[in-house]
Amino acid sequence: MSAGLTALLDDVAALARAAAASVDDVAAGASRASMKAAGVIVDDAAVTPRYVEGIRPERELAMIRRIATGSLRNKLVFILPAALLLSELLPWLLTPILMVGGTYLCFEGAEKLWELVGPGHHGHEAEAPVTAQGQEREDELVAGAIRTDLILSAEIMVIALDEVTDEALLARALILVVVALAITAGVYGAVAMIVKMDDVGLRLARSARARVARLGRGLAHAMPVVMSVLSKVGVAAMLWVGGHILLVGLDELGLSWLYETVHHAEEDVADAIGGFGGWLANTAASALLGVIVGAVVVAVLHRVQARKAH
Repeated sequence: MSAGLTALLDDVAALARAAAASVDDVAAGASRASMKAAGVIVDDAAVTPRYVEGIRPERELAMIRRIATGSLRNKLVFILPAALLLSELLPWLLTPILMVGGTYLCFEGAEKLWELVGPGHHGHEAEAPVTAQGQEREDELVAGAIRTDLILSAEIMVIALDEVTDEALLARALILVVVALAITAGVYGAVAMIVKMDDVGLRLARSARARVARLGRGLAHAMPVVMSVLSKVGVAAMLWVGGHILLVGLDELGLSWLYETVHHAEEDVADAIGGFGGWLANTAASALLGVIVGAVVVAVLHRVQARKAH
C-alpha cells in the first residue's frame, strides 16, 4: 500500500513537472512571438486614438472598451482558427499571406506620407466632431476601428504563429491565445491611458498645489505633441514592419539577393559602430523597401481611381 501510494505521488509529481514545463514553454513562446510582432503592435496603438477624436470625454473609455472587445473577437474567433488550420494543412501559405499583409502595411504608410507631402495635401483634414451625432455615428466609428483592427490583428497573429510553427498544435493554440489576450490588453490599455491623459492633466491643473497644477498644465500641453509623435511613429512602424516582412518573405521564397545585401550591410555597420547601428541599418533598409513598394501600390491605385472617375 505504501509503495503504491509512493508510486502514485511520484506520478503526480512527474505530471506536475511536465505541466510546469509546458506552462514555461507557452510563456516563452508567447513572449518570443509577441516581440516578433512588436512593430505592428506599435502601429495598432498609434492608429486607435484617432477613432475617439471628437467624442465626449465620458464616452471615450466606453468606445475603447467596445473596440478592444471587437479586437479580441477578431483574434480569437476569426483569426486563430483560420491561422491554426493553415499551419496544419497549408503551412507554405503563411509566408505569402504575411507578404500580402506586409504590402498592405507599406501601402498604408506610403498613403499617409502622400497625404502629408503630396501636391494639394496639407496633412489630415479635420473631421467634423461627432459629439452631437448620436449613437449611430459612434457605432459607425467603432465598426470602422474593428475593421481596421482585423487587418492589424491578422498580421500580429500570423507573425506570432510564424515564430512558433515548430511547436505542437495545442502549444501553438495556447501561445496564440496568450498573445491575443496580452497584446489586446496592452494595446488598448495604453490607448486608454493616452486618450485620458489630457483629462488627467486638466484635473491636476485645477489643484491648489502649485507643483501639481504645473504638472497638470504640462500634461495638457504635451498631449497634442505626444499624439502627433505617436501618429508619425505609427507611419514609420508600418513602413518598417511591412518592408521587413517583404524582405524576409522574399528570402524564404528563394529570392535571397536583396535580403543578403541588407544583411551584409547590417553586419558591416555593426562591425564599424556597434550592434545598434547595424539594427538601424536593417531598419532603414526595410523602411526604404516599404516606401518603394507602398509608393508603387499608391500610384497604381490612384491611376485606377483616376480612370474610373473619367
